[in-house]
Amino acid sequence: MTTTSETWAPPTEFAEDLKERYGLECPPRWGTPRNPARKSLGPKLWKVMEKLGAPPMPWQKYVTDVALELDENGVFVHREAGLSVSRQQGKTELILGLQVHRAMAWHRQNIIYAAQDRNMARQRWEDEFWEKISDSGLAKRARIRKSNGNEKILWPATRSRMGITANTESAGHGPALDLGIIDEAFKHEDDRLEQAFSPAMTTRPMAQLWWASAGGNTKSVWLNKKRAIGRALIEEAWKTGVWPGVCYFEWFAPEDMPRDDPATWYATLPALGHTVTEAVIAAELVKLDPAEFDRAYLNRTRKPTPPTDPNVPKAQWPGLVGEKWRPGGDVALAFDVSDARDYASIGVASLREDGRTHLELIDRRPGTEWLVPAVTRLTRLWRPLAVAVAGRSPAASLVDEMVAAGLRAPTLSDEPERGDLVVLRQGDMIEACGQIADAIRQGRVAHLDQPPLTGAVNDARTRRAGDAWTLDRRSSSRDISPLVAVTLAKWALAARAGAADDYDVADSFG
Repeated sequence: MTTTSETWAPPTEFAEDLKERYGLECPPRWGTPRNPARKSLGPKLWKVMEKLGAPPMPWQKYVTDVALELDENGVFVHREAGLSVSRQQGKTELILGLQVHRAMAWHRQNIIYAAQDRNMARQRWEDEFWEKISDSGLAKRARIRKSNGNEKILWPATRSRMGITANTESAGHGPALDLGIIDEAFKHEDDRLEQAFSPAMTTRPMAQLWWASAGGNTKSVWLNKKRAIGRALIEEAWKTGVWPGVCYFEWFAPEDMPRDDPATWYATLPALGHTVTEAVIAAELVKLDPAEFDRAYLNRTRKPTPPTDPNVPKAQWPGLVGEKWRPGGDVALAFDVSDARDYASIGVASLREDGRTHLELIDRRPGTEWLVPAVTRLTRLWRPLAVAVAGRSPAASLVDEMVAAGLRAPTLSDEPERGDLVVLRQGDMIEACGQIADAIRQGRVAHLDQPPLTGAVNDARTRRAGDAWTLDRRSSSRDISPLVAVTLAKWALAARAGAADDYDVADSFG
């Protein structure tokens, strides 16, 4: 199974097909495509949703059309459907329509719904599901049994029933199960419900397990595992063309998409412009803690807020945002690799006309295979004073490749030249960290508030190095290579200023 990354994207024809087929202009980042060679019961479910007073939106049509595809024997292709979508997007209406369609379409269907716990399941079952059924044209076809421990919505014509269960290991035990739904999966810290539901479905040829949730946190072990599996399955299937008997759909905004940009919302919230307005999301942005907004509406996993590190002046960072800057003089480049080697970053430092040092993240991508070509290309284009890398770091393993690609690694006796590859020793790294901390506190730097760089500043941790300190990749809660890269670039700019010719880098920008 391949390793997934948040920056992965499906082929462009996927979005084009969804727009043409369903009018969906907000495709998921990970999603199973519709197989037009197969029949689907999706359109029949859409009619049920209409009768329940919630005509399906484009995204709901897409998800159900795929999930209810039939094989040549008239059996569901997908035994499991995973749905990871933000709040207020219409997940509840889809889940209700799914249950009612199942109850009305086949005889003696056993349908079980689970939420965070039994109390929440009952509240949604009674206050939302039953209320919408009883207010619809389907009210005469159903009746409710509210006795504690035996709650059921019954469909006498088909003798099917919609029940609820608790989040326990015994959930789903008893009669064979036709449709199991695990809602609000972010609240489930283990797989006990899945383990309880699955055996009860083995003898039912049309059985399906559905799970649905917005993003969770680091304690959402089961959801995070299911999302990772779903992403990997989709990426591998697009690569091989072999699609499994599991379908998956996830709308998600990577961290480099600003939370306050409506373009991010339109790329992440499939109900925006249908049942949700920009004004509603803007109000939520103001009302909620940023991390909670990211979880609820951008479908990001909420990470614990680390304690403030006194060595990193993150409180001053927001006040140093400057306008886009085109260097007109010397620049220095630097690159760094995350501790897990899953991301790499290139940073630049240059002197602004107002005397401040401009810091910018030039590039950040998954993996490291792209890094050597990108650094060598920028070196030829910009002729920086130096290209810096920390000697005792994950990025140091790429030094030989950089040299082989044409960068010069001078000895102590060599005269400095533009584009030299400078490898910082431990003492240099400590000096660089102190310099950038002082510069931030004193307002002598400017930046563009790029989310990966700002996030690295906010979450960076440090460790002692003798009587001083240095940035610590391992204890930081996210990839801090963007911060390390600009820290090294700033050090190289100061160390090499005036040590090379008077080439004007502005010429490189045309």
